[in-house]
Amino acid sequence: RVVDTGNGGISHSEGQGYGLLLAVLADDRATFEQIWTFTLNELLIREDGLAAWKWDPNASPHITDINNATDGDILIAWALALAAQKWNAPGYLDAATRMARAIGAVAVRQDGDRTVLLPGASGFSGADRREGPVLNLSYWIFEALPVLATLAPGVDWTGVSRTGLALTVSARFGSVQLPTDWIAVPATRAPVPAEGFAPVFGYNSLRIPLYLLGAGHTERSRLEVYFRAWTANGGRPAIVDVTSGKVLEVLGEPGYRMQTALLACALEGTPIPDELRRFQATTYYASTLHLLAMAVVVRRYPQCL
Repeated sequence: RVVDTGNGGISHSEGQGYGLLLAVLADDRATFEQIWTFTLNELLIREDGLAAWKWDPNASPHITDINNATDGDILIAWALALAAQKWNAPGYLDAATRMARAIGAVAVRQDGDRTVLLPGASGFSGADRREGPVLNLSYWIFEALPVLATLAPGVDWTGVSRTGLALTVSARFGSVQLPTDWIAVPATRAPVPAEGFAPVFGYNSLRIPLYLLGAGHTERSRLEVYFRAWTANGGRPAIVDVTSGKVLEVLGEPGYRMQTALLACALEGTPIPDELRRFQATTYYASTLHLLAMAVVVRRYPQCL
């Protein structure tokens, strides 16, 4: 299992998906199979074919919340599809196809003229929330969506992508013009910070530029707000209260600073600093983001190396 060292040593579908994806990118089939075996046996226990999001080593049973997390499901399905292709493994393709179809059936919904991606099976739809569906823009892993479309062509993945790209421009709040991690999308109004959640640009939303750039979306209209805010902090992303504009926490680990370096590479052609080219593990999340950003640079922006 992939251990979240910053969150009490739990494992979750997001971490398993990241581990699977990084193992494929590293051409490390042995590690991939170990992570997949845990994921299959311990998390894929829901009747709808999606993964329970949280596994707690200190709880009995270990699954303390059966709800899924759609970003974790997308990461797992995407990694399985890539593994099937890289290693000519039909079993991985079958598993990826089942998950892609399940994501489409459970998480992809038509809401008025928008196709939305619900963060989980329970608690986020317009029927569950009086202010409209509650979404998490960092769950849009844009590079994975065309792969899911090949696995489950009956799902409107193009509509999902279109909605996510629109929200990267429209879901900006306060003087800082940054999204909150959790947004509500009322049918007749512009997006707003979701009720019941802290109005912060937080650890979730840090991933939005990474996922945009991974899919080749380099438009300044989508990315400038992050680049400007993070450059102002000396290249360090920050957790921000969008209501007050107050910086709550500045993130200085190399994996976080690598996100600013990735933006500078894509927008300005700035080479990745030498210190960030040498990966050293820190906490789970910062390390994961560091490796993912390095992989995006190699795939999309090698001129920055």
